[in-house]
Order: sequence, then structure tokens, then C-alpha cells
Amino acid sequence: MATTLAETATNADQAFDFDLFVIGAGSGGVRASRVAAALGARVAVAEEHRIGGTCVIRGCVPKKLLVYGSHFAEELQDASNYGWTVEGMSFDWPTLRDAVLADVTRIEKAYTATLDSHKVEHFHEKASIAGPNEVMLASGRSITAKVILVATGAWPVKPVFEGSEHCITSNEVFHLETFPRRVVIQGAGYIALEFAGIFNALGAHVTVTNRSDAILRTYDESLRDRLLQITMARGIEYKFNCPIEKVVKREDGAFDVHFPGKDPIIADVILIATGRHPNVGGLGLDGVGIALGERGEIPVDAENRTSCPSIYAVGDVTDRVQLTPIAIREGQAFADRVFGKGHATLNYDFIPSAVFSQPPLAAVGYTEGKAREKFGSIKVYSSDFRPMKNVFGHRPERGLYKMIVDAETDKVVGLHMIGPESPEILQAAAIAVKAGLTKADFDATVALHPSMSEELVLMR
Repeated sequence: MATTLAETATNADQAFDFDLFVIGAGSGGVRASRVAAALGARVAVAEEHRIGGTCVIRGCVPKKLLVYGSHFAEELQDASNYGWTVEGMSFDWPTLRDAVLADVTRIEKAYTATLDSHKVEHFHEKASIAGPNEVMLASGRSITAKVILVATGAWPVKPVFEGSEHCITSNEVFHLETFPRRVVIQGAGYIALEFAGIFNALGAHVTVTNRSDAILRTYDESLRDRLLQITMARGIEYKFNCPIEKVVKREDGAFDVHFPGKDPIIADVILIATGRHPNVGGLGLDGVGIALGERGEIPVDAENRTSCPSIYAVGDVTDRVQLTPIAIREGQAFADRVFGKGHATLNYDFIPSAVFSQPPLAAVGYTEGKAREKFGSIKVYSSDFRPMKNVFGHRPERGLYKMIVDAETDKVVGLHMIGPESPEILQAAAIAVKAGLTKADFDATVALHPSMSEELVLMR
């Protein structure tokens, strides 16, 4: 019978200060720390910012709360159609901002309490790798560990151009003193479009600029086109093949945003959302022979081990998938394998994802184009419909569901959705795709009526 690390600890192991030292207390690092400690390992973690990492502190959690807050603009506008009289409507940015930041603090405390309850020692300072089994804290303290785990996540990319110091990233957007009337967002990925939807719904004039001619490049083209049509109708302007050339601050505090060969536009806030790179600065990886990939990512094997046998990495800092649930699962699997009796590795096929744009979109599996490349012969089913909620709200916006099927096996290999509550609906449907169910299995399922989700089993 296999034994845990704690059961087989040798005197040599005890010579280390800790069995595991984790650099980075985000979602993956906290999960790995908690699980390893529960399995009997002596664990420490260092975090130079706030415990909780990008998702909790400056990413998906506070951003989703802003999305919820912005939805009230539409709900209040439609309320009269449902018999409600709402008088004196107004929006106060500091109230929403401070409520979001307060909840971030609440979750941070919960993460910290989790570490404390598992007797994980945590250091609130930067740590770097000084050797295969040694880390150096910013305070100058050297700590040894049998195993080191890097879980430092990713950091926003900020291009350098004249006046770029006047621009903010997603790290700072949650702390704006006042709500901006005019917003320019550079980038057309999920972060850019989510914030574009938030600011637009709350009343700002939003201009999205992008270096290429497409949005959300990894999503199905039909969904991208539908989102572009709807958001333009809602008042969001797009400038494609149009990177920011320079930013000039005006005397009134606003900014002139310049583009090559085009007239400048005025903005109160310029948000740079052009992607995220692995956060590896100052880690000292070269000192232990770990060579980085083209984007600065840490290459790892199927067990998340780097080229240095005693050092592992999980989450956005690696060459895998930059999603919080993936970091959590990698952290769990790492701890189970190294300190417990586990042996599982992650399967990265059919990972569901969502963009909390307005309206949101969600997807799992192959796009139509990728499916044709992979399987050759495919069948495509779709449902283009007007959600009941939009009919009653006198909104012309239409939802679109798309199903991609391998013609040879009848297996559903892709689901793509845009419309109200798409991410909530897709989570359950992704189970069916992951399990390899067929189009016939969907057809045999009775529709839940009236609902938008019934469209998944009515496509013929």
C-alpha cells in the first residue's frame, strides 16, 4: 500500500525547514497549500500582494460583481413593462465600488483563515528561488524546502508608447475615484469586452480599439459576430486595426488618445486589456536551470514538474490554460500526487469557458472551424431565437446556440452559446459534452419549457 510523504519522512527530509514552499497565494497556490498540509506536510507560502491572487483580488470575482451591478440598468429600464414604477433612478459609482472592494476583503480573510486553520505559515513578501531546495524572501531570510511550487499567476501586459503612464490595467480599474464618462479600452479579448459591457451599461461612452480586425479570436465566429452586432447597437464603438499611438493629458484632466492616421478621441479613462503574461519577474528561475517559453511561461510536464526535479508550477504561470478552475485542479492534483496517494493528471480536453460580456457567451469544445480540421465531416445545428425576456422588454436582441457534431460518431464535440444566462446553462451542458454524449442523447431529453436552455434539445 502506498504511503504519504508524512508517513515516510526521513531525517534528511526533516533537515528542510518545510516539506513544501509555495510562491504565490492565488487560487492554485492556496489549494495546493491546504491539501498538502491536510496530508501532513509542513507547508509555507509567500505572497507579495494580497492572499487570494488575481481571481479573488483583482479579477474574475470583483469583475463579476461589477457585471451584476451593471445589469440593474437594464432591469430598471424594463421594470415598467412588468408593472413596476421606479422613480428617481440614479447610479452612484463609489457605493458599488466600495461594496465590491469590501467583499474582496471578506474573501481574502476567508482564504487567510483557510491557511491558518491548516497551519500553513504565510509570509507577506516576495520570494525568489535561490536553489533547487531554497527560497529567499525579500527580507533576506533564506528558507529551505524539499519541494517548491511556483504559483505566481499572470500579470497584465501594458504596451509602451508615449503617455502610456496615463493608462490603467484591470489591476487598477476597481479603484477608480470617480465614474468616467468616456472610456477607451485597448484590446478585444474577454477582459476588454467584459469591462466594455460594464462601463457601457452604467452610462459611459465606450470605444474599443484593437490592433487586429477581430474580437475574441478563440471563440466561434458566429458568436463573435453576434456579440459585435449587439454591442454596437448598444452604443459601444469599435476601431479595428487601430492601436493606440500616444496619449496626451489635457489641462482639464482628460486625455487625447491618438491613433495612426486617425483623429484623436477624448477619454477620461484609458484601460489597457491586451492580454496577460506569466508573472515570472525576479523569480530566479534561470539560476536553477529553468528555461522559459516564448511568452515567458514555465514549461511543465504532465505532473506539473519543471526541468528542475524539486520545483513544480501550476496555474497561469505555466504553459497550460489560464483559467482559475484549472489552477485549482492543478494545485489539488499536485498536492495529492506529491504528498498523498494520488496519481491523477489533468485532462485539458473540453474545458468550458465564458465571457461575461453583455450579453454573455459561453462555449465548450471545438468551434466549427476547428471541428472541420479535426474530424473532417461534421454536422452543425443551431437555434437563433429571441429570448422571452427580451420580447417583453421590447429588445430586438437575439440569442444564438450552436451545436457541433462529429458526423461519424454522432458525438457532440462543441457547444457555443450567446444570450442571457449562457454561462449558467452551459455548465450543465458541458458535462454532457465531456462525457461524450451524442446528438441522439440530447434529442431524447425532454425539453424544460419555457426556458432558453430547452433550445439545446430542440435543435433539428
